[in-house]
Amino acid sequence: MQRRAPLSCETCCDDPHRLHLARHRAHGHARRKFFDLHATNKSQIAEKALHYIAALYEVEREARELEPSVRQRIRQEKAAPIIDALHTWMIAQRQLVPEGSAIAKALDYSLKRWIALTRYLEDGAVPIDNNWCENQIRPWALGRSNWLFAGSLRSGKRAAAIMSLIQSARLNGHDPYAYLKDVLTRLPTQRASEIDQLLPHKWQLD
Repeated sequence: MQRRAPLSCETCCDDPHRLHLARHRAHGHARRKFFDLHATNKSQIAEKALHYIAALYEVEREARELEPSVRQRIRQEKAAPIIDALHTWMIAQRQLVPEGSAIAKALDYSLKRWIALTRYLEDGAVPIDNNWCENQIRPWALGRSNWLFAGSLRSGKRAAAIMSLIQSARLNGHDPYAYLKDVLTRLPTQRASEIDQLLPHKWQLD
């Protein structure tokens, strides 16, 4: 199995416009609308949509272990025509189904987000969905049911920051305890110009 490369991240919450961020939408969420509909009433339209989306994921499986530049080329060659056909088909089906129906809502979900859903074709480093990310935060999402009280809003934000550091350390192959112990020791004397060296994807134990 190919080892996952260390995550390289840039904090963008302070100034997203400076970084020229573009919103991407996950095909996993679009697929879920049709999957639930087909499971409920065996909708033929939903089944057809699932076949289109399955073809997109088949392209992703083929290109999974490739370099981003090669993955982008394969997406343009194989996924883009499927995307175009799916879009044309969805528009045609939307004109035929009753307004306000469940299938209309499923189609609208994708059509209203179409640009964001197809941006992954432009960058081979962008995944088709965010399932992997959601799986990483699932323990924290489930924990919210048990961690009912943080003491205050400020304490909750602090806890979120610490949990983010812990999980980021794990994803970059570090022992969270060793990472936090070293960072908290070095932090008071670390130069402001070198503070980014303490981020999980750049940190090295001296």
